[in-house]
Amino acid sequence: MLSFFGKYKFFGISLLIVSIIIISIFYSILKPKKVLPIYQPTQVSTELVDSTIQHKKKYHKIADFSLVNQNGDTITQENYKNKIYVADFFFTTCKTICPVMTKNMHVLQKEFITDSEVMLLSHSVTPEIDTVAQLKRYATEKFVNSSKWNLVTGDKKQIYELARKSYLAVKDDGDGGPFDMVHTENFMLIDKERQIRGFYDGTKLDDIDRLIDYIALLKEEYK
Repeated sequence: MLSFFGKYKFFGISLLIVSIIIISIFYSILKPKKVLPIYQPTQVSTELVDSTIQHKKKYHKIADFSLVNQNGDTITQENYKNKIYVADFFFTTCKTICPVMTKNMHVLQKEFITDSEVMLLSHSVTPEIDTVAQLKRYATEKFVNSSKWNLVTGDKKQIYELARKSYLAVKDDGDGGPFDMVHTENFMLIDKERQIRGFYDGTKLDDIDRLIDYIALLKEEYK
């Protein structure tokens, strides 16, 4: 009896290894892939969403826009067509969270500098201060690569509507008046269909690491 088992021991071990490999392959095939959610206004806190769209359950997308970047170039949704991008709202004279957010946007710039599929977009919430010249100085100081990352200024009302009605990003319900101020630490991940796929705290490196991982995950959807 012992000689029988000894004779077939290696065969049994080999069969076990092959079985484990086959089961692992089937598991990887059958296991559902992780897919990032598509955020709709009804899924986001009402504090962050304009009252006119709080009821919206589907088909939410970033609206068309026309703004001007640090080089004086007009930037529209066409510049981000078929791109995955990260958006935020900032202002150059901010001394609190903006420097940290800009630093972390630079981390993303460095991470995806050779990846033409991924871009960055930062909107100034004080366009009356953040002129093209001011944005250019800031971009130079912060080593912003204009082929990857646009800092944009323009019509204040348009920017504020983008913040509240498109990016679902800020708690203030300002409408772009002279004394309004919208501001948020949020980074928004936008897919190629102009849909929101995630919100991340732009002041926390843990969230930036998670964002980098999720951009890679989002890219997998387009393969």
